[in-house]
Amino acid sequence: MYAVIKTGGKQYKVTAGEKLKVEQIPADIGQEISLNEVLAVGSGEQVKVGTPLVEGASVKAVVVAHGRHDKVKIFKMRRRKHYQKRQGHRQNFTQIQIQSIDA
Repeated sequence: MYAVIKTGGKQYKVTAGEKLKVEQIPADIGQEISLNEVLAVGSGEQVKVGTPLVEGASVKAVVVAHGRHDKVKIFKMRRRKHYQKRQGHRQNFTQIQIQSIDA
């Protein structure tokens, strides 16, 4: 069984037992969270798509870790104008493990 969830402005296809990194969620490590924005639930050939959300569906997950992604380097330059700008950015993330999918 799988589900398509929405969190942090992004959509993820998840199955039970899977680990994934999502945008930062304000929760403690080891805390169980419930993701209620389920867009679709599928099992084999059967797929239930919500309009826009599936009624009564939720995904239970446990927070495994918090961290920061690798640095993304931003470099802007205008040729012949003596303009250069360097920036870096590290995005925060939360790693979760999917426990169960309730349809």
